[in-house]
Amino acid sequence: MRHLTFYFDVVSPYAWLAFAQLPEALKGLSYSVSYKPLLFAGLLKHHGQLGPAEIAGKREWTYRQVLWLAHQQGVELQMPASHPFNPLALLRLAVACDAQGTPNRYVCETLLRHVWCGGLEATDAQRLQTLTERLAPRLDVDGADVKAQLKAHSDEALALGVFGVPSIAVEGRIFWGQDALPMLRAFLLGDAWFERPDWHQVSQLATGASRQR
Repeated sequence: MRHLTFYFDVVSPYAWLAFAQLPEALKGLSYSVSYKPLLFAGLLKHHGQLGPAEIAGKREWTYRQVLWLAHQQGVELQMPASHPFNPLALLRLAVACDAQGTPNRYVCETLLRHVWCGGLEATDAQRLQTLTERLAPRLDVDGADVKAQLKAHSDEALALGVFGVPSIAVEGRIFWGQDALPMLRAFLLGDAWFERPDWHQVSQLATGASRQR
């Protein structure tokens, strides 16, 4: 059985699309998954980047694209009342639902549906209270242990080279984005391409020009 680690932030619509598609994308394969919430904004800060929803033009295109992808793939998705939003409360709730900070698939789906199904405000206080009561976290959502575990997930992901969400780590390789699921399946099926030098050689590719920031 192959083990996968699914790094995600509930603020990402691509995380919801990839999460929803994962069972079908890997149908027939023997695998297990650990789900690790992390703060996407922390990845962006580390790499000195803006998120798609922080760039004029790209923001609107991103929303149009994810709505189309959901339509095309038969996945329920409605934009929340406002986006982007601060996902910390939801991420801490996810971590608090498991003693090791790795929520199960039911918890992750409940949180992602809270954001991406219904078109409501993701951080509405009453909705958050209802969600917390439903999930009945094992740990104190606002406790130091939960905050430390959430940061540990981000630190772990950065150490592996994760730069965006969703990212799936398996056997030292990172597969980024909802559209990488066919590539992940090919790897797990033993596609010979992954034994060729292409995967590793790109990291030695020379940079021809660099813009000043």
